[in-house]
Amino acid sequence: MRFNQIIYKRIYVYLALSAVLVFSACKKQLNLTPQSQITPEEFFTEQSQLGAYAIARYNSILPSHSNWSFGTFGIDANTDNMAVPDLSSRFLPGQWRVGSDGGAWSFGNIRQLNYFLAQVLPKWSAGKIVGSSATINQYIGEIYFLRAYEYFNKLQALGDFPILRGVLPDDLSLLTKASERRPCNEVARFILSDLDSAATLLQPGPVGNKNRISRECAQLLKSRVGLFEGTWLKYFKGTAFVPNGNNWPGKSKSYNANYQFPSGSIDGEIQFFLSESMKAAQLVASKIPLVTNTGIIEAPNNENPYFNMFSAVDMSGYSEVLLWRQYAPAIATHNVPVYAMAGNDAVGLTRSMVESYVMSNGLPIYASGSGYKGDDYISDVRTNRDGRLVLFLKEPGQKNVLVNASAGDHVTAVEPIPAIYLSSVEQKYTTGYAIRKGLNYDGTQARNGSGYTGCVIFRATEAYLNYIEACYELNGTIDGNAANYWQQIRTRAQVDPNYQKTIAATDMSKETLDMGAYSAGSLISPTLYNIRRERRCELMGEGLRYMDLIRWRAMDQLISQPYHFEGFKLWGPMKSWYTPSQIIYGATDPKATVSDPALSAYLRPHEIRSSALSYNGAKWIMAHYLNPIAAQHFIISSNNGDTPIYQNPGWPVQAGGVPQ
Repeated sequence: MRFNQIIYKRIYVYLALSAVLVFSACKKQLNLTPQSQITPEEFFTEQSQLGAYAIARYNSILPSHSNWSFGTFGIDANTDNMAVPDLSSRFLPGQWRVGSDGGAWSFGNIRQLNYFLAQVLPKWSAGKIVGSSATINQYIGEIYFLRAYEYFNKLQALGDFPILRGVLPDDLSLLTKASERRPCNEVARFILSDLDSAATLLQPGPVGNKNRISRECAQLLKSRVGLFEGTWLKYFKGTAFVPNGNNWPGKSKSYNANYQFPSGSIDGEIQFFLSESMKAAQLVASKIPLVTNTGIIEAPNNENPYFNMFSAVDMSGYSEVLLWRQYAPAIATHNVPVYAMAGNDAVGLTRSMVESYVMSNGLPIYASGSGYKGDDYISDVRTNRDGRLVLFLKEPGQKNVLVNASAGDHVTAVEPIPAIYLSSVEQKYTTGYAIRKGLNYDGTQARNGSGYTGCVIFRATEAYLNYIEACYELNGTIDGNAANYWQQIRTRAQVDPNYQKTIAATDMSKETLDMGAYSAGSLISPTLYNIRRERRCELMGEGLRYMDLIRWRAMDQLISQPYHFEGFKLWGPMKSWYTPSQIIYGATDPKATVSDPALSAYLRPHEIRSSALSYNGAKWIMAHYLNPIAAQHFIISSNNGDTPIYQNPGWPVQAGGVPQ
């Protein structure tokens, strides 16, 4: 029995920590033939081999439009921006449990990237790789970038994490040692170091068709990582979620018991990361211009570059697109255009998201003199609003197809009345509000599962926003660069560029539907809130909202008070759009399709039947700011009950356990 346990442990840790060479897997992915005649020593000797290996990693690491979903536009689901029919267990305390195995504690992609570097760097230093020096550097830079991106995913999910720089031998003691978790700020510093290496090696500007990672991508990601870690440390300072905070679990392990910050203090770390974010963001924002927003919505060609940028077949000509994924008819396709013509695959905008947009005159909707027409109809909601809401919030009666209307088999030519009552997610409008981002007016794209519009992965506008926020978080002021970037964004959005006007008219007591109005359970200042508001409105549906909410510590208020996800104002004049058989309500009625008007005039998609765990609203628990580590990882790494791995704050180590 003891022998079998040892063997099992060796096999598990070998897989989990990626300790051995994985050339057989690499050969399979690269489809090298004849396989039996190639060894690791003979591979990675010319530039095309490096390029093929690197591009194969893009698919497993970078975001993309998957075939049967709303693609990257649906990533913001289960945040206060967007809702889907079923509420995530992250907002249902007691339902998110410690897994028995798997989870974010995995090293598969890291293994593949470290293997490349272990094989290539010695050959590169010795001049044994055939090809253009610039091209070879590019491909090595891509691997450094991808390792940074993968580690950033781990940082967001788990915080403290092992830092693995190479390939380890099959030695149980070494593997166990390598599973020691490094403090989250050290992980973030490691990521920045990899991005510095990437930026040195990557080509600047467009690389090919902007389908390969460029230097600006590395700089943008560095600004994102610096902002994330700087604000995480700031808002979780003194808690178990940061090194040396109260009850930080890292202290329980001897290797972290006497941890000292590289800069001398957590405040020094905050300053370091925010400063790095500002510097990296400025490198991008100072040279990449924003595309033009003409305000035109229904146009078959490229009359509005800003609108078309999110759904073009070829995104290479849009200045602020730094990296995009290209698809090809009948080879690599997706269903995003089909879902964009209907209910967004049941991913609906929330009332909170819609109300966060100011008026075109720069005033919040509740401010005196704003000109807000109300929300009795979707057409009223859009009138005189921020140009981004006008562009991207759909309204019944609008045209979804302008060319080749008969070419697709799933064409929704005219935007319908929101089908809030349907159970099928393919046509359901969960909140009554649907977005137009991702819509292509060509009916050719409406063939089910056969759309081939591009997918934006990195957009330079984020650098503008990162700089503004990092500047204010670090210095408490908006410097000249930040002011310039903010005015450019608002001008392009067709909003009065005077952001001070918006700040002065902001009443924080009326912004409480926005989770980003809070940090650590308290409302923030109007200036900081409007910085966050700008980010939210510009990046709507682009997959960054949950990252922002956790780094701001923006859910503490849900611990004591439930949050109600709401959609459009169903129980007003818009109820006349539906027949009584379509909008059935009643908490105990199994046929109910919508929420009871006694709860709210606004549709509450998670509070339709009292049998639903979400019926009383969304709640939060501190432990949910980080993912739990699955039980099996503790079992396998244990030596007589002692494991180098520690669980995240609040989570137990037992499978099926829930936080206290």
